[in-house]
Amino acid sequence: MSTIPIPAPEAQATISPFGRITGVFFSPKTTFEDIVRKPSWLLPIVLLTVLSLAVSFSINQRINWREFMSQQIEKSPRAAQTSAEQKQQQIEGGAKFSPVFTYGIGILGPILGALVVGLVMWGAYSLLGGVSTNFGTAFSVTSHAFLTGLVSSPLFILILYLKPYGTADLENPIAANLAAFLPDESAKWLVALCKSFDIFTFWTLILLAIGFAAVNPKKLRGSKTYTIAFGVWAAFVACRVGWAFIFS
Repeated sequence: MSTIPIPAPEAQATISPFGRITGVFFSPKTTFEDIVRKPSWLLPIVLLTVLSLAVSFSINQRINWREFMSQQIEKSPRAAQTSAEQKQQQIEGGAKFSPVFTYGIGILGPILGALVVGLVMWGAYSLLGGVSTNFGTAFSVTSHAFLTGLVSSPLFILILYLKPYGTADLENPIAANLAAFLPDESAKWLVALCKSFDIFTFWTLILLAIGFAAVNPKKLRGSKTYTIAFGVWAAFVACRVGWAFIFS
């Protein structure tokens, strides 16, 4: 008796690298499920690095580094103990080094940021969520979650060119957080706390939670994936605020 061959199921179609870029914003759950099946990180890191370099170029074009360094020195608790000659030396040194440092951050910032956050989240979801995956997948999820920078970076550049030369606030350029509502004389620890309540930070955390949930949906049901992501954020905020309080 002959048997009728059963056709093998078709392989599930994957989303293209460029499709993943837009998918993170418009269909994150489906997109991250595809990223987990076939991890990739090159395109988001390249795009973020290009934008980061554009931000660095714009900062160097629109910031008067001598004036900026002078303001930073005057804000320092040691300003009263520093002589005028020492201040001038610090201003000149900072003005000379800052443009190079800015470009260095522009080149290395995106990949180092994704590596550090990816490593932390990988550990957190492994220990707290019982999710077993490799670092390549965690790094791919994190790289795509960082694509919120495709919105924040152009906004930063726009603000730099809309504001008068040298007046942009590099410490809180987009002001998409609660610190924008604080008076100038607010305590440093309070500023650090309020800066943490940031729209783009929360957006990235939500994408991270969706992305890591795609690794193991059975173990990360409901709010558990968000609890882990925001728990890591809360621990970071506690350290940040404590540091600002101690050294303020």
